[in-house]
Amino acid sequence: MSGRTVLSGVLFGIGVAGFIDETVFHQLLHWHHFYDKSTPEVSLVSDGLFHAFGWFAAIAALFLFADIRRRGGLRMARWWGAVLVGAGGFQLYDGTIQHKLLGLHQIRYDVNLLPYDLTWNILACIMIAIGIVLLVLTRPAHLTRPAPTPAGG
Repeated sequence: MSGRTVLSGVLFGIGVAGFIDETVFHQLLHWHHFYDKSTPEVSLVSDGLFHAFGWFAAIAALFLFADIRRRGGLRMARWWGAVLVGAGGFQLYDGTIQHKLLGLHQIRYDVNLLPYDLTWNILACIMIAIGIVLLVLTRPAHLTRPAPTPAGG
């Protein structure tokens, strides 16, 4: 059940991070699109596909969450740790792979990117670190006890 809790949290974190990115940076601030190297129409379609991916990740996560809760195996602190790992992981992937390696888009254009890149990626690392701490602190008991040694060994 712990693995499903983590999967649900990670998927939900990815979905929420994608939703915030899409809503704030794409739609409200108009800083970029998912894919900025083509026409405005292609950029808009890429945003729609990106938004759909985030939505489906969040919905799948909530179905898993409901099932885990129904079965009595939900540990909220563990789930929140996984949410932070998922959101931070998405953000770090976005800031390093999509922005820098693939060049699909930048956070902003016509500005000094360094403060934006540092803020984006440092926040991602902080979320991942806090999430990992929560996951370690809430790991199942059978993973925290040392294995018994054989008698006379």
